[in-house]
Amino acid sequence: MAAKTEPLVHMGTITGGEARELLKSNPVILLPMGSHEDQGPHAPMGDYLLAEKIAELAAIRASKAGVRTLVAPVLPYGGADWFGPMVGGIAISQATLTQVISEMVDSLHRNGLTRLVVINGHGGNVGPIAEVARELYLRERIVLPSLYLWRIAYGLLPGIVGAETSAKVSGHGADPLTSLGLHLFPELMRTDLVPAGKPLKRDPVLDLPFTGLGTASFEGAEVGVPHEYDEVYHQGVGKGDPKLCSPETGAKLAEKLSDIVSRFVAHFAGKVPA
Repeated sequence: MAAKTEPLVHMGTITGGEARELLKSNPVILLPMGSHEDQGPHAPMGDYLLAEKIAELAAIRASKAGVRTLVAPVLPYGGADWFGPMVGGIAISQATLTQVISEMVDSLHRNGLTRLVVINGHGGNVGPIAEVARELYLRERIVLPSLYLWRIAYGLLPGIVGAETSAKVSGHGADPLTSLGLHLFPELMRTDLVPAGKPLKRDPVLDLPFTGLGTASFEGAEVGVPHEYDEVYHQGVGKGDPKLCSPETGAKLAEKLSDIVSRFVAHFAGKVPA
């Protein structure tokens, strides 16, 4: 859903002629990526839309502050992890994703575009991003930083809604993504389908309470288990209660996330000059 912005930040909306001039300066380029998976019965499956939008807002903000920043076309398919059972979901293997990210970076580096920052919106992408970044650093001493938006957002929620509400609303299918969706893409949200929050299910084989994806509890000790998300969550919703999400929370999250990313871009550009 790349839009024409002022200034132009989406690389896909810039013409070839404009690109030849604009890219001579080696601007900072944000690489947004997310996933296409179950986000609950009320939310679009493509959480990559949110990652791309936060990258766009941050790039506009950074550019207006004097650090020219662009947004590469979003990578919508996340690394495969827990969500394979969702009909319509699309994921790629960790090995394939690692290769894709590596080749994206190499394509940009080939033409002198070396100031890259990954804007990540999916847990299954963390490993491949880290592998590419480490190999690049060891080979060329170039830092490829990444910001995992939802991990940052979980840390922001207590300051926005309070610690007690944050504990109740945080989780897959709830916040931060549902509130961000209600604010950034209200036309895509199905508020009539927002489910009530429920506790996680129990492991059907070991009869232990799930504590998250891939984890259960035995007398308070964490046990790793291989179950997929639909055995743990209810309709794609984890621990959080989506009914506590709101566009007001989403607006505050979007503001804080885009501000953090844009300020990091300024810091990065100051340390890694063109």
